[in-house]
Amino acid sequence: MTKDHGHKKDGTAITDEMVQAMADEAEAGYDVDEIIRRRGGRPTMGSAAASVESVRLDPDLKRQLILRAAEEHISVSEAIRQAVRQYLHAS
Repeated sequence: MTKDHGHKKDGTAITDEMVQAMADEAEAGYDVDEIIRRRGGRPTMGSAAASVESVRLDPDLKRQLILRAAEEHISVSEAIRQAVRQYLHAS
């Protein structure tokens, strides 16, 4: 009897054979240099990794932000970055 190991993103069932193949590969060891070269994730912003900041917005301000970002065809995050830059350079 096969154990249910879940499904891959494409919906394919993960079989006992697939689990065994992954375990065999792990036991054989990985090429660390190759893993480092793959370097995934988000691209850097500026000269270093960006930080994530949390801000509380009232519902009306959030709605206005979403609408403005949509009008300018930019993400909400980009709209916030632009607003902070403008604020910092306004003095």
